[in-house]
Amino acid sequence: MHRLERTVFRGSVVADDVVDELCATLFARFPRRDQRVKAGQYLRGLLTAQGRKSIRNIAAQIGGPAAEQSLHHFISSSTWDWRPMRAALAGYVEQNSCPQAWVVRSMPIPKAGEHSVGVDRRFDPERGQVFRGQQAFGVWLASEELSVPVNWRLFLPDPWVKDRTRRDRAEVPEEAGEETLEECAVAAALDTAAWQDITRKPLLVDIRGGAARAALCRLTSAGVPVIARIGATCRLTVADRALPGYGAGPLPAQQILESLKGLRRPVGWLDTATGRPVSRTSLTTAVRVMLPTTSGNERQLLLMGEWDDPRRPLARLWITDLTGAHVGQLLRLTKLTRRVERDFAQVGEGAGLRDFVGRSFRGWHRHITLASAAHAATVLSAGWDATYEAVRSTG
Repeated sequence: MHRLERTVFRGSVVADDVVDELCATLFARFPRRDQRVKAGQYLRGLLTAQGRKSIRNIAAQIGGPAAEQSLHHFISSSTWDWRPMRAALAGYVEQNSCPQAWVVRSMPIPKAGEHSVGVDRRFDPERGQVFRGQQAFGVWLASEELSVPVNWRLFLPDPWVKDRTRRDRAEVPEEAGEETLEECAVAAALDTAAWQDITRKPLLVDIRGGAARAALCRLTSAGVPVIARIGATCRLTVADRALPGYGAGPLPAQQILESLKGLRRPVGWLDTATGRPVSRTSLTTAVRVMLPTTSGNERQLLLMGEWDDPRRPLARLWITDLTGAHVGQLLRLTKLTRRVERDFAQVGEGAGLRDFVGRSFRGWHRHITLASAAHAATVLSAGWDATYEAVRSTG
């Protein structure tokens, strides 16, 4: 069991030896000792700095203005590649926990100014309002016990993709091109799947914005098992001859599932999003379907619906290529999105996932990689969850 001493992060105790192990694992690839030292300082600063995890606040923990200039260069202007560090973080998390799924989570980042890379006016479905800021997608390794973000992709809207002056100022790499939000989310998952030393798990991703067929084809072609949340109007073809809608051609997913309400069955699942695990039950049903295609290469998928209350409309719709899995198993996997939401709110926010202050594309990626490591150090410390709840309940 890890030592629980010294570092207190938002009410929970972070084990020093977890931080030491992470530093040794993630920073070993730095060729120079000074880079390893700065990376360790930045990681520990993310865990101890008060308020927003800006470079200035982090530097205040280790030496003031001189340290600020040094850390600013290390994050924004240095040449080190963050991608090997992310792969190493994923491997460390996998070795020290039991991930059940990968969860792609959208992260809106409000910004007051307009010069940070990727900033634009956009709609946040979580808040139901338009805001000015950035949009990123994180890939989280998740289980019922904990979740950790291990990879990130920053969405670049058209003004940032097409404006050469903006691109040059923010040092946006040439390979960053036009894509939709759904394509950005899928690309984050595919980038993660390309890592050699990580075990592929079912991928939970929200593609309600459209282009479900293209997203599913990209993931399944890469061998990534997927459980995708889709919109009610996504058109599918019923593949089971014995069920209503067979032979009727493409139908809205909600219509297909509503016609099967009589086949709903209760499924129990454990809600870990509230802190203390709570047993809950949902009504679910599933049907084999196919995505309409002009190529003729139709592949059977499983469409699953969930009702929170039998008297209310369908709450959530999912489609998956895991056609041999039990519906209960699939539903419980979808609930890992709730674990990610909880860990993001209680740990990720405080670790600085949304706190980078700067204009640089590379600086943003380096900061959020180290903030993900700070998040990992917290949730992988033995007893952090219980400690957090105990401290919170006693004030």
